[in-house]
Amino acid sequence: MTLFRQIYSLLFGLFLLVVASLGYVQFNETRNFLASQMESDLNNVSHSLGLMLVPALEAGDMATVETMVNVIFEGGYYRKVTLTWLVDGKQQSWNNDIHIDDVPQWFINLNLFPSIEKETTITSGWIQLAKLKITAHPGFGYHELWRIMSNTIIVFSILFLVAIFSARLGLTWILKPLHAIAEHAKSIAKREFGPDMPLPKTQELRDVVTAFNSMSAQLKQIFSSLDEEVTALRKKNLVDQVSELPNRQYMTARLNSWLSEPGSGAIMLVRLDWLEQVHSKYGYQVRDATIKLLASKLQESLADFDSVIARIAAYEFAFLVTHAEREQLSKYLQTLVRTINQEMIKADCKPNEDYAIGIAERLGQCTTSDILTQADNALQKALQTGKVYHWFESSEQQLFTREQWREKLSHAISQKQFLFRWQPVQNYGRDGIIHHELFCQLQVGDQLVHAGQFMPYVELLSLGSLLDRCLIEKVMEQKLLEKSPQIIAVNLTHQSVGDHNFHEWLNQYLRETEHHGRLAFEIQEASIYSDAKASEALCNVIRDNGATFGIDHFGRQFGSMTYLQTLRPSYVKLDQSFAQFEDNQHNAELCRALINVARGLDIDVIATGIQQETQLQRFEMLKIQGYQGYIAPPQNID
Repeated sequence: MTLFRQIYSLLFGLFLLVVASLGYVQFNETRNFLASQMESDLNNVSHSLGLMLVPALEAGDMATVETMVNVIFEGGYYRKVTLTWLVDGKQQSWNNDIHIDDVPQWFINLNLFPSIEKETTITSGWIQLAKLKITAHPGFGYHELWRIMSNTIIVFSILFLVAIFSARLGLTWILKPLHAIAEHAKSIAKREFGPDMPLPKTQELRDVVTAFNSMSAQLKQIFSSLDEEVTALRKKNLVDQVSELPNRQYMTARLNSWLSEPGSGAIMLVRLDWLEQVHSKYGYQVRDATIKLLASKLQESLADFDSVIARIAAYEFAFLVTHAEREQLSKYLQTLVRTINQEMIKADCKPNEDYAIGIAERLGQCTTSDILTQADNALQKALQTGKVYHWFESSEQQLFTREQWREKLSHAISQKQFLFRWQPVQNYGRDGIIHHELFCQLQVGDQLVHAGQFMPYVELLSLGSLLDRCLIEKVMEQKLLEKSPQIIAVNLTHQSVGDHNFHEWLNQYLRETEHHGRLAFEIQEASIYSDAKASEALCNVIRDNGATFGIDHFGRQFGSMTYLQTLRPSYVKLDQSFAQFEDNQHNAELCRALINVARGLDIDVIATGIQQETQLQRFEMLKIQGYQGYIAPPQNID
């Protein structure tokens, strides 16, 4: 029972007790007063009637006696009158049955008034003429008692209702700060740190509110400290101090993650020998300033492209361009060359000289070592031939052209020709499965095409929202939720996150779906940094309909972790690069800091990219909730 109900019940009980006590006292006092009044009236009537009857009794005039008694008896205040003549013993009686108007019979049956009788002897001098016995009629008492108590109950009821209503309003107003404290406490328990509560006027509650505000500020400071620790560790371990760009370690990790997932694009290695000339002419300070300025200009001019820029050696930079095909890569390359030439002119160097670019495009399956070797070979070829850039020529042919992919993907989406596999996310430290993550394949004729081959074209052709709709509907059509007792997780494309029409469709679809509580949706961290408002809107749609969501590739992007407070995901999946940290203490520290940020907000953490037991053992002290990888590979759905 709530505190409001307890206090309200106490006040209700006390007021009811007071009203009942007052009513009881009023009832008894009124009854006793009426009984006393009836007895007094009976005495007076008995005495006066006796005096009035003396002449008639002496004369033996029975008619006059009856007339006098009838006058008094017909008033209705007497139940019975008996007159006994002592001369001859003759007895006369007058009776009046108890029938009272406007008084319920059950009230009369309570016998609240005892029978009151008065017997007197009528005398004339020393001679006894007759005996007069009068029994009072209780009708007057019942009538007056019922009238008074009815009015009293009505008044008490009105006062009771007014008092209870006033008490409810008063308690609501008095306890309003307490309700605010309770809501604030729930928010703190959910790690939602809003503005401080205003101080109430009640002194006792002021102290409580002050304590809560202080606790909220301290917890908020703890989260901010954890976020700052992540930022500091990233800057220390993954950022080049001169250019303030990501370093080789970060670029290698991003390459590993990029190649382990469906995607397209290229890696470009750039060697800038003209920076050595700047060093020789002006010293290392000018060189470092030039590198920093060049890095800033590169980030500014290439901001419209989805890419990662890193300084991997003194005079070497790496550019990872994702979600791009040859035409977009060519535009990127032109912008890169133009920016480098502009900075060379500012540094008093000749453009298109003393630098080279090697480009290796991602085609098919390859490892980090393979694509870096290809890019390095292209770079060496450019240096040898004196060209500004050189593309590595791969012998691998594309499966389909862009237009062929458009036709086949559009047809597959409309006909729902995708096949599902799922991979379990295992509980860490105990047996059991947290959820299954779905992966899709495409049946093209007799050929089975995996997601790594067609997903890049889904993004390039802006078919992400249509594909996600298709897959979600197919999950329901195939009744996959009935085949798995665990939650099923569906990855959402970058396009779906920013598509308002998809949000509306998903909202309506989840409302009409019976098992929406067993669906989870995964959003890439890059999508959140790209469009925070759209991500928040989508997460609200998912949460409001009873489904859950998580963040994929957690920790991959540079930026604050404060979005976790806003979105409140059920879980986060660490980027696969953290499974490869091996004995790198710096990477382990960053991983620990990221996990602490999520745990501080009561968000489950799942490690991904786990292929061997030794990798899993490295997370033993980090207290993750689950893990995923080829240690438990994807399975066909029966």
